[in-house]
Amino acid sequence: MDVVNQLVAQGQYTIVKQPLGFIKVLQWIFAIFAFSTCGSYSGMFKMSVECKNRSESDLSIEVEFEYPFRLHQVYFDAPSCKGPHPERLFLVGDYSSSAEFFVTIGVFSFLYSMAALSVYCFMLEKYRENNKGAQIDFVVTAVFAFMWLVSSCAWAKGLSDVKTATDPEKVISLISACDERENACREVYEPKVSGLNTSVAFGFVNMILWIGNLWFVFKETGWMAAFSGTYVPSQEKQPAPDSFAQGGYGQQDPYAGSQGGYQPDYGQQGGYSEDGGYSQHYEQQPTSYSNQM
Repeated sequence: MDVVNQLVAQGQYTIVKQPLGFIKVLQWIFAIFAFSTCGSYSGMFKMSVECKNRSESDLSIEVEFEYPFRLHQVYFDAPSCKGPHPERLFLVGDYSSSAEFFVTIGVFSFLYSMAALSVYCFMLEKYRENNKGAQIDFVVTAVFAFMWLVSSCAWAKGLSDVKTATDPEKVISLISACDERENACREVYEPKVSGLNTSVAFGFVNMILWIGNLWFVFKETGWMAAFSGTYVPSQEKQPAPDSFAQGGYGQQDPYAGSQGGYQPDYGQQGGYSEDGGYSQHYEQQPTSYSNQM
């Protein structure tokens, strides 16, 4: 009990309120409805055969059948109207393959949904670690979605054949005494197959749930982030190449001064010296005329 209490205390039950866990709960419930309505079915119908000789008649012939619908093994005794010995007849058809396949998918879906819920509640960190658990969950969910589609379609066709094979009017045609006009044959009670119709409906509901769950499991796989990581939004500007930064666009004009162009210095005077060189004189004061004289 201590181990159970620790597990319950460590559980993360908020995942059940999220679409990933909530759909798993629905899958678990509807899987139970699907395989239970089909696997627990048993039906019965009645017929009456009234012979010309009333002592040989049988006005209540009961025929019972059940899952897995191996109707070729179901038999009943009908009066032959030719003596005290009845005639043994068998129903037609074996529809166990589609019915058992449908129930098997329902049982495995129930078990997997319960296991996935346990992982979500108690090992969510490991489930999301490296996205391996989510990727496995996505693959298994896709397989179950396809299997529900196949099994539901197969069982819908099988149920249609079961209804035809258990129709009292069709079964009456198997009785040889009913071929004679002096004998009266009729159906008394038809089989109730509403439970089987419900099982087919639950099968297609499960298919929709598992297909819809693919999207929520896919978001946990990390594949969406990998795909979106390669996309560069058109609004984002790319940095300029280095060639533009090193070119003439980012450099100042060396010939541009504060006023633009070349500005000569008119305050400088120059002349030739006696030595033959060119000398420049800065800030020379003018000589007076008296000294020149």
